[in-house]
Amino acid sequence: MNRSLLIVLLLAGFLTGAHSLRAQSVKLRAANKQLESFSYINAVRLYEDFLRTDKQKNAAETREALTNLGFSYRKLQDTRNAERVYGELVNKYTDLNSEIYMYYAQALAANGKYRESQKMYSKYGEQQTQDLRGRRFTVSYMDVGRFFQDSSSYKTYSLPINTRQADFSPMYYKGGIVFVSARDEGGPLKRVFTWNQTPFLDLYYHADTTEIRAPNVDMLRQPNTAVLGGGSPSATKAPEIAAPVEQKLSKTQEFSRTLNTKYHEGPMTFSRDQKMIVFTRNNGSKGKTGKSNDGVRKLKLYSAINEKGNKWSNVRELPFNNKEYSVGHPAFSPDNSKMYFVSDMPGGFGGTDLYVVEYRNGEWGTPVNMGKDINTEGNEMFPYADENGNLYFSSDGHEGLGGLDVFFAELKDGVAYKGVENVGAPINSEKDDFGIITDKYRTSGYFSSNRKKGISDDDIYSFRRNCRELKILVFDAKTNAPIDQADVRIVRNGTNLDLLLTDPKGETKLCLDANTEYEFKAVKEGYALNTVRFSTLTQSPKPVMSVTIYLDKSENSIVRGVVKREVDQVPEQGVKVTLRNERDKSERTIETGPDGGYEFDMKPGAPYTITASKNKYATKKVQLPKTKTPKVVTDSLGLYGEGDVFQLKNIYYDLNKFFIRPDAARELEHVVKILKEYPTMKIELRSHTDARASDAYNLKLSENRARAAMDYIVSRGIKPNRLVARGYGESEILNGCIDGTDCADADHQQNRRTEFKILAVQ
Repeated sequence: MNRSLLIVLLLAGFLTGAHSLRAQSVKLRAANKQLESFSYINAVRLYEDFLRTDKQKNAAETREALTNLGFSYRKLQDTRNAERVYGELVNKYTDLNSEIYMYYAQALAANGKYRESQKMYSKYGEQQTQDLRGRRFTVSYMDVGRFFQDSSSYKTYSLPINTRQADFSPMYYKGGIVFVSARDEGGPLKRVFTWNQTPFLDLYYHADTTEIRAPNVDMLRQPNTAVLGGGSPSATKAPEIAAPVEQKLSKTQEFSRTLNTKYHEGPMTFSRDQKMIVFTRNNGSKGKTGKSNDGVRKLKLYSAINEKGNKWSNVRELPFNNKEYSVGHPAFSPDNSKMYFVSDMPGGFGGTDLYVVEYRNGEWGTPVNMGKDINTEGNEMFPYADENGNLYFSSDGHEGLGGLDVFFAELKDGVAYKGVENVGAPINSEKDDFGIITDKYRTSGYFSSNRKKGISDDDIYSFRRNCRELKILVFDAKTNAPIDQADVRIVRNGTNLDLLLTDPKGETKLCLDANTEYEFKAVKEGYALNTVRFSTLTQSPKPVMSVTIYLDKSENSIVRGVVKREVDQVPEQGVKVTLRNERDKSERTIETGPDGGYEFDMKPGAPYTITASKNKYATKKVQLPKTKTPKVVTDSLGLYGEGDVFQLKNIYYDLNKFFIRPDAARELEHVVKILKEYPTMKIELRSHTDARASDAYNLKLSENRARAAMDYIVSRGIKPNRLVARGYGESEILNGCIDGTDCADADHQQNRRTEFKILAVQ
């Protein structure tokens, strides 16, 4: 429930109806004062007392007290009492604000009363025709069976690290998990949040996930098996949650005394190398400067660096923070090129929306709303990006089982091109479910929920997805002999996934996703490529769980490779790779998956070109060598992307000089070659000095050095309008040799360097 502390800070406004200006009962006035200060427990006590005992109250005061009482129970996640109060309002009055019907519908759904909820959503939709939630949920609750379709594939387990206080939003870190908790380990003076009288949130760490993960998770991954999730016939009821396994646990500890303060911390995310953390915290400014104009201390995002061990330092605010609205719940993409977060900043679609911001070379871009395919009129929050770069998040605006549900969006160029998918039970329930982290195929992971009791009970759960296994057999079409070491590429929706390899029996395996169309491409040197399809969209209760691919002998050659980013040699996903036969002009195109791999077969003697293209990357085109006899051609492709920064390793300058040395000229020839290969590319030449001499002198010196590098490149035939020269002086020292530090000249020379940054590729 303390997760809702973050929600109230993300949502500044709270009640649509203003309090009456007439003379009020003393008790009602006191209750309203508690509500306005977010002290919901005290507000509930005073409203209930007023409604029960005040004999002088009039009809208007009763209605106001009921409305505010229902809202207070709603904020406390007490759905049973919220249902009781909103039900009384709906039964007594016919001229209610439309939000009352919405809140009543949400409370009913959270209590598993979907038919009754459907009626209230219908009433809400009649009044608010522009809000799609009314129509969506009215239709959705006609049949909730679709939310249980894959539920028997999962097992969920309550973790032994949970406490009586809230524990939620785990994140992987160094073989363990960091999570948010309100556990009171600070002694008798631990401060509490007045809203619900619970301790403030801090970050905690459990170092070993092997102690707390779901049993037999390792059994999911067998040799020569690709795990692509589970699948099962539809179920009508989610499995029960298993109790935590009895075992001796290592100590769960405070994550960082530097990061934990007297206010709220969390949720958080880590960079890929886990040396950087971005985390949520209350605005730490003191006094009035820390509060918005409406008197609320909003949430902000901060970053910190881990220099040695677990000592976090250099805590900084992110540049897009604002005291007038909240930003929080960060989640890095797997390549750290962007970060997702939540905000109620102006211009959104609902209460809280998901945003994405680019992060390149230590610099943050401008946040962008993720659009109406992701965001709704409700609340979207708790994002997480998996290893494939796809997005999980929680929402109460998309159709679900009640409260916050976990949703999945497969992203292509930042767009949820297939829409948003409810992950279903048992990860989702009628209560709030959120804060999921998982592997790239959702075979195992962790999530948070208040399902156990529904009040003051955010807990962390692990889950395991059972394998529904499909055997893929590859045989020689003429002899029926099994083919060993054949490549089998899994393709889903035109996108390459895993590359499997057959064993001596010609066999490989994978675990199937439900409701999915598959394509399997088998290829082997000396054979023609062949493809079979398999679907889990419509199957009998006992389907045949194997497919056979027959390969014919062929004179064709095979071309295979991996598309990588030039800047770090990491495989790039989502690249369109096209093989073109220049003789008959035929083309075949695939899209790379997480491994960046591609495979095609080619007719011998024909001229072929292969092209790799992706948005914001320079298109790479290569002419393949003609093959007279069958062979395997390996031709991996490297892509240059906008924002990539390359250090020119051999460009150094003599002390206080800016002339291009012969070794530097040889390195600049490499840049000239790139610019000639990509005639629309524009770059910035970035020059740096060491820390000796004054800042002003070093800045001027670096500007001269950058200009000298630019002049050399122009002399080699590159147009000046494709180049920008900029000096950075001593502002970006690499090795700690700053002013006042005693360093060898060789160390200082590392800082006298030139880089080039790609500004545009078209």
